[in-house]
Amino acid sequence: MDSWSVEAVESRLEEAASVIRRLPPVRVPGYFNTWPTMVTEFADRVGREPERMRLPPPSTEAITRMEQSLEWLRWLEGEDAKLVWARSEGVPWKEICCRFGIARATANRRWQYALALIAWRLNGRCVPSKRSRAFVVERVRVASSIF
Repeated sequence: MDSWSVEAVESRLEEAASVIRRLPPVRVPGYFNTWPTMVTEFADRVGREPERMRLPPPSTEAITRMEQSLEWLRWLEGEDAKLVWARSEGVPWKEICCRFGIARATANRRWQYALALIAWRLNGRCVPSKRSRAFVVERVRVASSIF
């Protein structure tokens, strides 16, 4: 991608969370079942809840994008990375605020800064150490609106 915006970073992180949910579960090696599968008849199935439909496993390209996106979280502080990941998984703001012990506005500011910081780094810029968080968020917003 030529120029990264906050929206592109956000959608890529949400896709990474979706890919992780769709990966097959981890199983302990060495345990297996030699019994044949049970054959059920229609009468056995009456009154049961239908089995939940699962999405198919992710493609190799999606897994590669997920791995790249997870590397981006290493650029953030520990609490900010956890906040961004929780938001990518679709956790409501209220639960995030309770988990981190911060107000909704503070959580939103930290989330916006973290996404802007990732976009800033992906666009090949060094993070300014003597500038405020609001400066980084505003500069990324201006740079993404130009393109």
